[in-house]
Order: sequence, then structure tokens, then C-alpha cells
Amino acid sequence: MGELIKTPASGAGLTEPRQYLTFTIGGEMFAVETLSVKEIIEYGQVTCIPMMPASIRGVINLRGSVVPVIDLKARFGGRPTEATRRTCIVIIELDDDEHQVVGIVVDTVSEVLEIPAADIEAPPAFGARIRADFIRGMGKIEGRFVILLDVHAVLSTDELSLLSEMAQAVPSQLAPSLVE
Repeated sequence: MGELIKTPASGAGLTEPRQYLTFTIGGEMFAVETLSVKEIIEYGQVTCIPMMPASIRGVINLRGSVVPVIDLKARFGGRPTEATRRTCIVIIELDDDEHQVVGIVVDTVSEVLEIPAADIEAPPAFGARIRADFIRGMGKIEGRFVILLDVHAVLSTDELSLLSEMAQAVPSQLAPSLVE
């Protein structure tokens, strides 16, 4: 599984279709904008960090950088993901105040879809299995819905500060021994 090729956005118009990477978690289809996706890697050995919430699986070594890994299924209130041969880590880049790279564990990666703005509905006020602020919208694809995630809300500022502390807590001599 390689890196995704990013194409610069031509104009900032909200009416242009956007590309989304789709994946499954617990049998449900989710998506994130491809602009935030750096790459997709196979699920490998994740080094656990003691005393972390269940949603934080640990850290991986991504070409010499320590990257925290979040289990989205656990983050959404479910049981931790059981890794299978199709389980992947999607590497997400967040460009807030400081550049942050985070891995998210997903059951399977599906495909990249282009969704026109006209086919995106507002998030539901109730009834979703995850917090409403985690949902950017509902994309309509061939008669079914795909939950479009707001990665900034899912990986909130409070959580990111915790992740930064966790990454700094890993001694530098351990980083080379971490497996991608």
C-alpha cells in the first residue's frame, strides 16, 4: 500500500466535488478527505504506551518518526479493533497550529470516491453511533450513506496534546526499534 497522490485544489469553491478515502469500522462505511491523508500502511506492530486511554493504541516508527496511533472504533465508544490481515493504519496530517501526523486504525480501506457537494447532507442531529461533532456530513453514494468524518474533531486539540506528550515520552533510543 503506497502513498496517495495529492492534487492541489483548483479554486476553493464548495460546489466542486471532493475526493474522499472510504474505509470500514465495525461494518460501517466512513470517509475522510484525501487532502488530509498522507498514506496508508499495513497494520504492523504498535508499541503500547502504559496508562493511555483504550482509544490510543500506542506509537509506530514511520521512517524514523514516532507517530501516535488511534483506534477509531475505540474512540467512537466501541471495543478495540481486533487486527486482521486487512486492518490498516491511515496516516493523517493535521495542519493546525503545529503540524501533527497521526495514524488511525481502520478495519479495511475501501476506495477513493469523488463526492459532489450536492450529494452531501448535513450531519444527523441524533441517531448516529458516534458523537455528532465527529461527523462533517453524510455523503450519498449509489443509494447509501457514507459518514464523512471531521478529522479535526475526532482528533481534538485535547487529544492531540495528549498524543504529543505520549510521542515525547518515548525515549529516542526506542524509536529505531519500533516496527512500521
